[in-house]
Amino acid sequence: MAAQKGKDLLLKVDGDGIGSFTTVAGLRSRAIAFNAETVDVTNADSVGHWRELLGGAGVKSARVTGAGIFKDAQSDEIVRGLFFEGGVRAWQVVVPDFGTVTGQMQITSFELTGRHDGEIAFELSLDSAGELVFAAS
Repeated sequence: MAAQKGKDLLLKVDGDGIGSFTTVAGLRSRAIAFNAETVDVTNADSVGHWRELLGGAGVKSARVTGAGIFKDAQSDEIVRGLFFEGGVRAWQVVVPDFGTVTGQMQITSFELTGRHDGEIAFELSLDSAGELVFAAS
């Protein structure tokens, strides 16, 4: 796969709850991290006293982070509303030439910053709230 432009990685939210995804506008940076907790089954009989892990067990999760500026009133209102109501909604992360990750997520952090000589900026974090589905491009 050739190098991709960071600006082409998109974050979308199902704004109306019926499957109509809206791109969260004004994002300058975004990232997605996948995590898998391990289940340690090491015991006194473990060969060489090496740690043993139970395959296929544990909890999987994902965290999406983004930062940007307010630009699009519709997507900005959706984000603010979901945070203040504590709502869980379907989100998508679109990675060009790789695929799309879709699933239920909740905004767990929403920060606003502003300098006297600049624009108001925001940062947000989303945590997975159910199974995520990956669809290859």
